[in-house]
Amino acid sequence: MDEQRRWTCPAELRDYGGMPLVVNIDEASDANRNFRTALWTGEYLQVTLMSIPVGGDIGVEIHPDTDQFIRVESGCGMALTGCSCSELNHRQRINSHSAVIIPAGTWHNLVNTGNRPLKLYSIYAPPHHPFGTVHRTKADAV
Repeated sequence: MDEQRRWTCPAELRDYGGMPLVVNIDEASDANRNFRTALWTGEYLQVTLMSIPVGGDIGVEIHPDTDQFIRVESGCGMALTGCSCSELNHRQRINSHSAVIIPAGTWHNLVNTGNRPLKLYSIYAPPHHPFGTVHRTKADAV
């Protein structure tokens, strides 16, 4: 039973890459208090959990060789995308259950416009961060 429980609800949020993992992603996203925590890093895919504080953002970024899927589990904000870091002209409100799909080579940012942390998970293909990445704050990520 303990082995089963570990796979369905990890007590520790850490990188389980290399092992099969079944997880309640909503509970894991809610439990994450770090700006970014790698939950699973494989050879071709990575899942990270993020908690963006009130008024915070992920920062304007681009991943030249990585597609990204972002799912908002709770909170609300704004997704900004564009063809340059100074021209994020496409703006879309996001909230619980929103998905943001970002093709490689697209400038983007997510901004928390709500009154509680923006909780989300992100899937990168291929992986973008090193195995085991934990950034407690946005400053740690920079």
